[in-house]
Amino acid sequence: METLMFVLVGLIASQFGVMGKTLVFSSDQRESVPDDDTCGYESCNPVKEGMINVHVVPHTHDDVGWIMTVDQYYYQRVQYILDTVIPQIQMDPTRRFIYVEIAFFKRWWDEQDDTIRHIVKGLVNQGRLEFILGAWSMNDEASTHYNAIIDQHTLGFRFLRETFGECARPRVAWQIDPFGHSREQASLFAQMGYDGLFFGRLDYQDKDYRVNASTMEMVWEGSDDLGISSSLFTGALYDGYGPPPGICFAYDCSDPVMDDESLHDYNVPQKVNQFLKDVADQAKHYATDHLIMTMGSDFQYTDALTWYKNLDKIIKYVNQQQTLNNTKVNLLYSTPSCYLKQLNLANKTWTTKSDDFFPYAHRAHSFWTGYFTSRAALKGYVRRTNNFLQVCKQMDALAQLDDSQHSSVSVEVLKEAMGVAQHHDGVSGTEKQVVAYDYAERLANGVNECRKTINDAYKKLISKSGTDVPFDQHYCGLLNISMCDVTENNKQFVMLAYNPLGRHVTRWVRLPVVAGTYNVTDSDGMSVATQLLPVSARTMSIPERKSKATLELVFSVTIPALGFASYFVQMTGDVPDQNLSEFRELDITGADTVLKNKHISLTFDDAGHLSAMENLDSQVSVELKQEFAYYTGFIGNNSKPEFQASGAYIFRPNEMEPHTFNSGTSVKHTRIAQGPLVQEVEQRFSPWVSQVIRLYEDAEYAELEWTVGPIPIDDKVGKEVVNRIQTDMMTDRTFYTDANGRQILKRMREVSLRFEGFTVL
Repeated sequence: METLMFVLVGLIASQFGVMGKTLVFSSDQRESVPDDDTCGYESCNPVKEGMINVHVVPHTHDDVGWIMTVDQYYYQRVQYILDTVIPQIQMDPTRRFIYVEIAFFKRWWDEQDDTIRHIVKGLVNQGRLEFILGAWSMNDEASTHYNAIIDQHTLGFRFLRETFGECARPRVAWQIDPFGHSREQASLFAQMGYDGLFFGRLDYQDKDYRVNASTMEMVWEGSDDLGISSSLFTGALYDGYGPPPGICFAYDCSDPVMDDESLHDYNVPQKVNQFLKDVADQAKHYATDHLIMTMGSDFQYTDALTWYKNLDKIIKYVNQQQTLNNTKVNLLYSTPSCYLKQLNLANKTWTTKSDDFFPYAHRAHSFWTGYFTSRAALKGYVRRTNNFLQVCKQMDALAQLDDSQHSSVSVEVLKEAMGVAQHHDGVSGTEKQVVAYDYAERLANGVNECRKTINDAYKKLISKSGTDVPFDQHYCGLLNISMCDVTENNKQFVMLAYNPLGRHVTRWVRLPVVAGTYNVTDSDGMSVATQLLPVSARTMSIPERKSKATLELVFSVTIPALGFASYFVQMTGDVPDQNLSEFRELDITGADTVLKNKHISLTFDDAGHLSAMENLDSQVSVELKQEFAYYTGFIGNNSKPEFQASGAYIFRPNEMEPHTFNSGTSVKHTRIAQGPLVQEVEQRFSPWVSQVIRLYEDAEYAELEWTVGPIPIDDKVGKEVVNRIQTDMMTDRTFYTDANGRQILKRMREVSLRFEGFTVL
């Protein structure tokens, strides 16, 4: 049976227990390290006063899935990066390296012997190997939910704390590749205890302004309500997250420093002059005499010797110019934390920012808003799985399961799958299809494991109440297509519904069943009102659906806070009785049709379209114009901004106005179901676009459920499908969006578009 699950709202602190030290910090505020090693801010290489100090930061950016799956990336790239970096930083105490993605590092760590582990712990304790961000993955910021962000950071933090202790505590958040940045993300980072945040991507127009105004670094105010506890020092990197031009020593680029003067290709003067020019260009746009330069990029350092050998030369020959030509540039191996320390010591006053960094465009005609909806099915699956994980964790804790039961191990499988899926090329939908399948499979495996935990928890909790548990427990994982073997093939069963919220809730349940008469009673033996509704024609036609259910049994459940409720369902006859809805064709040539309960009234015009909604309590009525439509994607070769193609990342339509399916004519097919508990209208706009609008008894809302696809591609035209609702409300160009499901952000449109008397929000 499908367990009702609702997201538990709450915020946890960093597993390292440090909260809110965001703007001012010093070494005496940190916990002392219980040995002779020095890590953290005290482990930084020395800088030189009176010079421009360039913090050279060796790093790799390792996507937890994108073009390849997470496993393929590990075996083809990541293991070799860590294998070769460790001996390189071990041989020179001034060398530094930062690592980010704990999903990869833990896998590598588990494969190492005690000798390598001892070496790595020493490097961590000396601050030569530093963990930055420290999350399971570098999460997307547009389509992630805040408690999924917290969970995947907690997963990484816990591994670092338990494996290395305080010296592994990440002090800097590192979001160098996500495609835009959320204000809630900054707020969460501040509350987790990070001292600063650096990112690589910001809108090209915003960057131009900030570069010219020397405001690439700022204090980001992450919340209107939380004050200083949500404020975080934030910096935008000058070259994204790559090195300056001409400095790359990796498998996909090679421009070595050739310092043998007897060679015809001796290039030290050119390298030094170019580097000094890059320093001068960057220094003009930053507020202190410290600069950060990232040395690395995607999956680089598979041969770390190549990078370090050449970086050693760059540092050596540029610093020689201090003596030879009295230059004022000093290079040192560093980390983002050490750079942040120097900015703090500079005692500057920084500008502030209070909104977010959306949308992101890297050039004209190239707004990265396509990924807001790319792979919508995966996005929905991730969100539902996050909901399931919160329930799984809570029931594990409430039942106090021990190791002999399916407890921590099973929960951990789903935590890790969810952590991988939060990656900015995961839930964002920007990965290849085979990688999307891999993410979904990992989530499914994690859900299956967590079901074992929930089963054990139910048995223990129910037995504590003095009730025997004589039945097996099953789940309905395909209710989204009205399919469930248990409810279809059994004439009686018990449905258990769990509520993880701190207040009681009442919700509607829809169970797929075969035709018959049904009786539902609660745990006190009281009869529960029910209604049978036909499964929509569009749902019945889904190719993957293998079900004999033609009806849905609908009833309301009430569940206590932090508890569960049980309902006994019994099929008492083979023929439906009066609880089957009246189901009829809508006469679309007649007058308007109205559905209403005591709170809401919905009006459908004589063409079958939803045209008005009224709040009967306040007597406020809003005219609506709802239509399904699609934009055609621009076809280009991406060679210039004007030839930028539309795709998974970038939404760029061919036209301002989309193509509508109905073009103002009647809905192709409309049916109405009416009964004592639910009224619904089923609409079909085209063979691949349909909708059901539901109005439940006593509900103060209307439910819209639409099914889109498979989108036809025989015409070789890319289609961006939209459900557009226009109203007569005057909003003065103001609207609101949520930030990762936690707080609301006010937005203003620059242009107000009007069509047929309606304002498009």
